[in-house]
Amino acid sequence: MVAVTQQPSAARPTDTFYDAVGGEETFRRLVAHFYAGVAEDPLLRPLYPEGDLSGAQERLRMFLVQYWGGPSTYSEQRGHPRLRLRHAPFAIGPSQRDAWLVRMRAAVDELNLPPEHFQPLWDYLTMAANSLVNRPA
Repeated sequence: MVAVTQQPSAARPTDTFYDAVGGEETFRRLVAHFYAGVAEDPLLRPLYPEGDLSGAQERLRMFLVQYWGGPSTYSEQRGHPRLRLRHAPFAIGPSQRDAWLVRMRAAVDELNLPPEHFQPLWDYLTMAANSLVNRPA
């Protein structure tokens, strides 16, 4: 896994994973493609109580940008990520995790990243999805 330390925006290094994969635009494309799939997914859509997915889309984009070495806008606006706590109210079982991974894999594949960038991103997303399961099968 890529270790990312948060630094003030002005002092942020330029050799981060975030920069290597294309910065903001790459993460915008990833998250937009993912949420286009979520909008039509019968297992995932019910997990998003908002009528419009744009808020969830923005939060995921900001989180991923920060995690991979971009600006720390997520923490500035929302505090510590606390992913498990934030997802606790939603019933996430193995079926939802698997559906999430299918939609996210399609979004990651759309980026056409070289293997040295694809693999750490996919490994992280898989680990994160597994860690958020909070209901038995």
